[in-house]
Amino acid sequence: MGKNIILTGMMGSGKTTVGRLLARGLGLELADTDALIEQRVGRAIPDLFAQDGEVAFRALELELCRELSRRDGLVVACGGGLPTQEGAIAALKGTGFVFWLDRDPGETYDTLDVSGRPLAQSGREDFIRRYEGRSPIYRRWADHIVRAKSPQAAAALISAIVTEETKP
Repeated sequence: MGKNIILTGMMGSGKTTVGRLLARGLGLELADTDALIEQRVGRAIPDLFAQDGEVAFRALELELCRELSRRDGLVVACGGGLPTQEGAIAALKGTGFVFWLDRDPGETYDTLDVSGRPLAQSGREDFIRRYEGRSPIYRRWADHIVRAKSPQAAAALISAIVTEETKP
């Protein structure tokens, strides 16, 4: 498959888990943007945010997306805020299909381990407000919106859509 599969959504929506399932099932490579940035800088994202700030993190994210956009055969699990950077998400969208894993924000927050997630430290209401602010952005870039009950169901649905849309 030449096209990439790009997964977007709020933190805790299952992008990495679904991405692993898809990569394994379709024989593709998983590129988790947050994990790749951590490898690159040799620090955890919370440390990067604390020491260098969000602006520095977003610059690294943009650079990484430009690099990933020159590759194919990837499942890209995007950091939750990546689509708020038009340049980053536009670079990725040009390489394949964007799927928004849309999960209820209250349910997500209630089941999320917020330790190690700098932008989830302000509480449930702030998390829901962040979702409400980002959802129009996720919707704008998404080729498909996925509301599945489990990561396995989401991966199966995405796999079926991609298989159908890449038929000759």
